[in-house]
Amino acid sequence: MITKPLTAIIAVASLTFSATAAPQNVTTLEIGASAPDFSLPATDGKIYTLNSFKDAKYLVAVFTCNHCPDAIAARGKVNQFAKDYADKGVEVVAISSASMAGVQIWENAYSKYNDDFKSMKAVAKEYELSHPYLYDGENQTASIAYGAVATPHVFIFGPERKLLYQGHFDDAKRDPGPAKKKTVLNTMDALLAGKPVPEAKTRVFGCSTKWKGKSELVDQYNKQWNALPISVEAIDVELATKLAKNDTGKMRLINLWSTSCGPCVAEFPMLVETYQRHSLRPFELITISIDPKKDADSVSSFIKEQHLPLARWTKKSVEKEGRKTNNFHYRGGDLEALANAIDPKWQGPIPHTLLIAPGGTVVWRKTGGLDEQELRDVLIDEMAKANIR
Repeated sequence: MITKPLTAIIAVASLTFSATAAPQNVTTLEIGASAPDFSLPATDGKIYTLNSFKDAKYLVAVFTCNHCPDAIAARGKVNQFAKDYADKGVEVVAISSASMAGVQIWENAYSKYNDDFKSMKAVAKEYELSHPYLYDGENQTASIAYGAVATPHVFIFGPERKLLYQGHFDDAKRDPGPAKKKTVLNTMDALLAGKPVPEAKTRVFGCSTKWKGKSELVDQYNKQWNALPISVEAIDVELATKLAKNDTGKMRLINLWSTSCGPCVAEFPMLVETYQRHSLRPFELITISIDPKKDADSVSSFIKEQHLPLARWTKKSVEKEGRKTNNFHYRGGDLEALANAIDPKWQGPIPHTLLIAPGGTVVWRKTGGLDEQELRDVLIDEMAKANIR
């Protein structure tokens, strides 16, 4: 397992952990409080209010989001719970509480999706959600009214829509597997059996709610990113061979490109965003321009315009390898030698992108323009297979 110490992440992202930027009027509902009404759009095209669930004996509201690892880990279990208890008078409604304006790009490192409404529809389709998935990210009125402080945050209401329980779904945190303490299941079983709630309040394990007020932190992060230095260096066949072997614990995405290649130029911003997205994980983007030697200035100017620096965590690992950059320009002229060094299966067209797992195995390659969602899917899946945290 490749794991980064939490202290290192906090040090790199100190701005995020220094303040919650939550609205001042956010107070979690007390046990016995009435469920606040809401009117929110769902991924199934409907508008839901509290009255939409009037026939349910018990209503379980789960405030969640697309990007949080804790929410992702709980998603399948919540969906199964909704299926298992549907014929027992229990209805589940999931509500996405995250504001896109409050999510820093690196916070998406474990998710294939963003937190916009369109992405929620993709999540609902992929997981075949059996319950409604509502969007509250625009104004966060329901999240504020309920006092949803993290994702996932569960609220269970009885027949009179009085709060009976609030807290975590289970104690598995970021583990999608079985939990030791199946809190919501045990609570619901007790209620259905006519017994008292075992524990009315529990700690909420999950990412803090991404309030709109955190947009200031997003701006500060962007300023920090834009201030990072950028460089491009020449690469020879020996270094190319070493990079392809990937004798590190990192997942390595290598992109071969040229300033004269339209698709290369068009997809570059997406590559930069992909790198930012995963920059706090053991992941790196390596770009290799195959422009002629005489175009060195153009290559350097393009990289600077696209603003592709080394992220702080990547910088540390790159320096351990004796390098100073991940942006390279192949000026040797012998493209056959470069191809044999980087990827013998590469036939020559650009852009050409390959994902190399620790140990040098190419787990994915693509010649031609990249599809952003496909790349996200591949990265998340392959890093999970390689047990890269």
